[in-house]
Amino acid sequence: MKRILLLGPILFASVLAILTFIKYDFLKSLGWHPIHDPTFDWPSGLALGKYGWVMTATFILSGGLMALLAARLFLNLKPAPASRVGATLLVFAGLALAALAFTTDPTIRDTPATWHGRLHDLSFVLLGLTLFPAMIVLGFAFRQNEKWKNISLYTWLTLALAAPAFALKGAAFYVFLFAILAWNEVAAWRLYKSDG
Repeated sequence: MKRILLLGPILFASVLAILTFIKYDFLKSLGWHPIHDPTFDWPSGLALGKYGWVMTATFILSGGLMALLAARLFLNLKPAPASRVGATLLVFAGLALAALAFTTDPTIRDTPATWHGRLHDLSFVLLGLTLFPAMIVLGFAFRQNEKWKNISLYTWLTLALAAPAFALKGAAFYVFLFAILAWNEVAAWRLYKSDG
């Protein structure tokens, strides 16, 4: 089980890279550009069109794995308010990531927004509103645990890098994705090593 948690960030990054390569022309037809407009219907637009089910499944699997990571953190960290609140927020972030499986609406369209497009957008907002506070609180929880103490500062530095990139969009969004995926991988690796 703990080895599976290591696959979450790798799965997400791999699917993003492969689908972006395969669906490059399709993404450009939506208005996306890898440098000038990298967040225009990306990565959510990967769930549209051919092979869209792969991105949908990836949102669900990756979100589920993030929620499982949070549950394992809850069990591994010393029982304290910070570990309980941080792990709970991370579970909600995982659920929000999984809820991105509600298919987005293309930004350029002639039709009104759909219910699933609205739920997708709401899930993206909820991801930010739960993931960032989870990292703040988990940083404190890590400081209270000898085995985790040395990634407390790393957690806060990741957040300091990722949060502005999340808000800025544009090419900075790549920084957000990389920083958050790397943090999740480090947390999963530490959990794997600490469980023996």
